[in-house]
Amino acid sequence: GDKVKVRPLLGHQCATLLANTGSGVCCVLFSVKMDKIPETESLEMRIEALENRINGERRTRSGKPVKCAESLTRVQSALTNTANKRERVKILHKKIEDLMKYLDPQFTDHITVPDTMKLEFILAEEDFLLSQAAMLEQVNTMQPLLDSTYIRDVPEHATKLHRLSQIHIKEQDQTEAQSQEVKKLFEEYNKMMFLLSKQFTQWDETLRTMEEAKGIRPVE
Repeated sequence: GDKVKVRPLLGHQCATLLANTGSGVCCVLFSVKMDKIPETESLEMRIEALENRINGERRTRSGKPVKCAESLTRVQSALTNTANKRERVKILHKKIEDLMKYLDPQFTDHITVPDTMKLEFILAEEDFLLSQAAMLEQVNTMQPLLDSTYIRDVPEHATKLHRLSQIHIKEQDQTEAQSQEVKKLFEEYNKMMFLLSKQFTQWDETLRTMEEAKGIRPVE
């Protein structure tokens, strides 16, 4: 009364024996000779094992296992129906071969340009080419300067230049702090001068009032 099911494992020459016994489920591995199984049947079993790994325990509405081939067929049919219903998609399908040809990097090699057209391209860039040639000649004449000992010794002075740059950055920070301090002193000086000017104005007004009370005429 026990139910036995044999399920082959993909990529291995062994199989799994699942036996439903009265006490539970028993799983046993045993070796089989896959070379004795017909090629078509072996392929079907491998596809079934692959579908089980992909879909797991998924089932259709009728309770049957999900088949990858059936799903792909439905997708293909849906795409075909969509393409047949829309003219733009049909036109695009007809243009795919041309599009792939244009996207090929070697497509430009197949384009033949007449020599007269190439000559016109060169003549159109004549001024630019002459300027580039003049610059190359100038670089060639300055080549001895680039090979001089001064240029070759630059890497040796890199450490010194780096140290000098650090000192320069530090002095810049000190200068900025000193500038802020001088600005603060000027603000204090301007404030003090304003207060002194205001105080002297008050004293001059008080002195003028006292002189007028005593009839003393101010000196011109």
